[in-house]
Amino acid sequence: MQCNTCDRGMTWSAEPSIPEGFRWRCRKKVAGIKCSASRSIRTGSWFQQSRLTFREVLLLTYGIVSREPAHRIMEEYCLSSSTVADWGMFCRETMLVFMAGCSEKLCGPNKIVEVDESKFGRRKYHRGHPVKCQWVFGGVERESGRTFLVPVPDRTVDTLVAIIRDWIEPGATVISNCWGAYRNLESQGFTHRTVNHSIHFVDPDTGAHTNTIESTWRAVKVFLSQYNRGKDYEYHLAQYMFLAR
Repeated sequence: MQCNTCDRGMTWSAEPSIPEGFRWRCRKKVAGIKCSASRSIRTGSWFQQSRLTFREVLLLTYGIVSREPAHRIMEEYCLSSSTVADWGMFCRETMLVFMAGCSEKLCGPNKIVEVDESKFGRRKYHRGHPVKCQWVFGGVERESGRTFLVPVPDRTVDTLVAIIRDWIEPGATVISNCWGAYRNLESQGFTHRTVNHSIHFVDPDTGAHTNTIESTWRAVKVFLSQYNRGKDYEYHLAQYMFLAR
C-alpha cells in the first residue's frame, strides 16, 4: 500500500482497538519530519466501505456466488434483506466489469471456432406461467476452449454476422449449422464449414461438427435453471463465464 502523503510504501501494523486488528501505517521521515499517515486494511479491496466484518463479507459473497436463495442467506447469517440485495448488486456489477475487461476476440488463422444459437426459457411441462424466451449466440474456440456468449434479439444475418465479426478474427475456420444467417461468412474473410443436424451430427465428408458448443449449451442451461422467471441473461451469462474461468 502506497502512502498518499509521501508516496512511499506503508507497513502492516497491529491495531487491537479496531475490529480488523491491523492497519496500514506510514512511519517514513521526509526532510526530518515523520509521516504518520494511516489507511484501513480494507482500502482497495472487496471489503472497502463496508461495516460488515470480514467473515460476514466472505460468507455473504460466497452465498451469492454459489447462487444460494436470498432468504436462506438472510436466515443463516442474520443479515437484512437490504444488505443481501446490495451485495447481490455489487457481485453482479463486479462480474460484468470482469467479463468486459477479459473480453477479447477469438484468434484467426488456423483456428477453429464453433458457433451456434440456443433459445433459453420455456414453461415447465408447457404449463403454467409463460416465460419470455431469449436467444443466446455463442462460440467456442477449439483447443483453447475460449468462449463467448451473447444475448441477441433475433437470429437475423445482420445480428449474427455482426457478432461474429466482433468476436472472431478473420481467417478463422467457423463451423456452424445450416442456418441461413451464416451463408455469407466466406465473404467476411472466414473459412466456413457446416453440418446438417437433420441428417447427421458430424459431416461425413469434412468431419465438421458443433459438439463442443452443444455441450457448452447443456452446461449453461443447467447453470441458469431455465424455469427461472426473473431473467437477466447478461448477468447470468457473465456469472457462468466468471465461474468457468
